[in-house]
Amino acid sequence: MFILLMGPPGAGKGTQAAKLVENFKIPHISTGDMFRAAVKEGTELGKQAKACMDAGQLVPDSVTIGIVKERLAKEDCQKGFILDGFPRTIAQAEALDRTLSELEIRLDRVINITAPDSELVGRMTGRRICKNCGATYHVAFNPSSKNGICDKCGGELFQRDDDREETVINRLSVYQAQTQPLIEYYQDKGLYTEINGLQPIDDVLKDIVSSLRGGQL
Repeated sequence: MFILLMGPPGAGKGTQAAKLVENFKIPHISTGDMFRAAVKEGTELGKQAKACMDAGQLVPDSVTIGIVKERLAKEDCQKGFILDGFPRTIAQAEALDRTLSELEIRLDRVINITAPDSELVGRMTGRRICKNCGATYHVAFNPSSKNGICDKCGGELFQRDDDREETVINRLSVYQAQTQPLIEYYQDKGLYTEINGLQPIDDVLKDIVSSLRGGQL
């Protein structure tokens, strides 16, 4: 099963990706994972990406696409994958099409998990992380027993800078502007399915699996 997973920050992509890995026994591949692996392996493209990141520059499409191709060509992707965080532009989508064609792979489905911005803002601004062990909490949905203190290790909980309301609203605005052309691109190819991310986690998964297996939502 070859899946492209989309969704705004806070929509629950990571949660659903983990469940899809369990269901289909295929790797979850995110842009960040690909970059880290390429850098760690010391590939030529990994070195180029590291140089850009160290200089605080965006990694060029040519390097990103090359790294994507390297990763998707690995043996564990032969029976399927969940691609997350790429493509982000039409140019990248077209390059991905060419790469998949060279690898004799066809996407089965493009899944977009959606939720209103107002809900996403609440999800992300309420998130708190333990400075010590990295455990994640939410002030409304999953609070710690003691305010500001991690239940697991007693460490201090904090709000990441990118979870502050102004930053979250900006991130969502950028995401929506960036993603709309991709939605239309994959709709035209008949690959696109939108999933309501406001549902309980298991219901979201049920809808995704139904879509992947040819069911109608």
